[in-house]
Amino acid sequence: MTNSGNILWADDEIDLLKPHILFLESKGYTVEGVTNGLDALELAQSTYFDIIFLDENMPGLSGLETLTKIKEVDPNVPVVMITKSEEEQIMEDAIGSKIADYLIKPVNQNQILISLKKNLNRSKLVSDITSLNYRKEFRQLGMQLNNRMDALEWTELYSKLVYWELQLDKIEDSGMSEIFEMQKKEANQLFCKFIEDNYLDWHNGIEEGPLFIHNVLKNRILKNNIADKTLVLVIDNLRFDQWKVLEPVFNKYFVKEKEEIVYSILPTATQYARNAFFSGLMPSEIAKKHPQYWKNEDDEGSKNKFEEELLEQNMKRLGKSSLKCSYNKITNVNAGKKLVEQFHKLKENDINFIVYNFVDMLSHARTEMEVIRELADDESAYRSITMSWFEHSPLLDIIKQAAEDKIKLIITTDHGTIKVNQPVKIAGERNTNTNLRYKVGRGLGYKSKEVFVVSNPQDAFLPKQKMSSEFVFAKEQDFFVYPNNYNHFVNYYGNTFQHGGISMEEMLIPYIEMRSK
Repeated sequence: MTNSGNILWADDEIDLLKPHILFLESKGYTVEGVTNGLDALELAQSTYFDIIFLDENMPGLSGLETLTKIKEVDPNVPVVMITKSEEEQIMEDAIGSKIADYLIKPVNQNQILISLKKNLNRSKLVSDITSLNYRKEFRQLGMQLNNRMDALEWTELYSKLVYWELQLDKIEDSGMSEIFEMQKKEANQLFCKFIEDNYLDWHNGIEEGPLFIHNVLKNRILKNNIADKTLVLVIDNLRFDQWKVLEPVFNKYFVKEKEEIVYSILPTATQYARNAFFSGLMPSEIAKKHPQYWKNEDDEGSKNKFEEELLEQNMKRLGKSSLKCSYNKITNVNAGKKLVEQFHKLKENDINFIVYNFVDMLSHARTEMEVIRELADDESAYRSITMSWFEHSPLLDIIKQAAEDKIKLIITTDHGTIKVNQPVKIAGERNTNTNLRYKVGRGLGYKSKEVFVVSNPQDAFLPKQKMSSEFVFAKEQDFFVYPNNYNHFVNYYGNTFQHGGISMEEMLIPYIEMRSK
């Protein structure tokens, strides 16, 4: 019979457990029995065991003492504590020592088998069930993709896709992940077509559109009177899947009251989307109303230097200038630490806006730095490194302080990002902008079927940079490459995370409202 796992069982009455041991051996397990903690520790040091059963009440070295020493030898081995008592203190001590499970004497064979299945076969069972459930959902998602969906239905479908992407992340069935990637690719193809067909009509009032980023302040954050002190956290470049990975950490301190997916604007780039968020205006409207705060692609200097001023003007237009408000932008660790130290000054304000730039910096660093490219080699690793950063960042300290001070928390972003892998040739003048997902200029050379073209920028409420300038957007996982040095740039930028174009990942972004526990 195939070995189902090696078990070490320590109990001073091990002889009385012979029927249980024989039962386990009939199921394919190998069981090594000892009568005390010292023998258990010695065996654990010299032999590999898949799981260890420990009697809590043994003479000499107690079960809890043995547990502590075994964890020093192998922190990862699952240990099941067996006790005669349901005393709360014993349970707390055992759980605090990171036991995998506990059983109350007298144990029966089914209890033992369930505990073994739960601890040794859990990953396979979860994998099998997840794969089975996704296969059922695959058909439903496919039928949904074949329907004519509206903007809200697209956000609902994307939310389902993110859910399954994160579920399939946890299992070892690469075949199922490949099937999912094919389905997500099909979804992105159809989403890009959906945006091409509707984007200009939405913004020109021909059709009713979804909630776009430039209306979030008016229609969500400031829609009602600010009754609670509020922190608006804009994490640049935060995708919905990254939010879902970070969410459990936020849930330790806050309760989610609202989760919504809203639409970013084109281009899905900071210069356009974040300025639109703070100003409450589309880019061409910013350029017209506040020309001193808008810079075109070929202008020198920072393109997001006046977010605070645009926010102030927006608050005035919305009749909210009486609110006591602050704006802070964090672009490095030291600035984050400084804000943590000064956070107590912010809690007196009605509403505080914090722009946190880490995720954006991560995506750019992944392009420029080989070590980051290796650490964030795929989507799953990219999410993982985002989580690792967040758990060790000053931002988490800010979140904790906000929770302590009973401040309402709003989390959103300006746009997402997508991993690009398909080069698309484009030709342009020397001074054409450098973004890989959109180009703006005159006389651009491209194949029209490969891109989304806005011939008249005003139709998309984009500033007209020069006479006969047009905007050209990459779709799905495409990225623009000039014919000169084509192979070099394909190799350099292929499989990097970029933004500015059209995809679910870039355009469908999180908006979350939370209250402190």
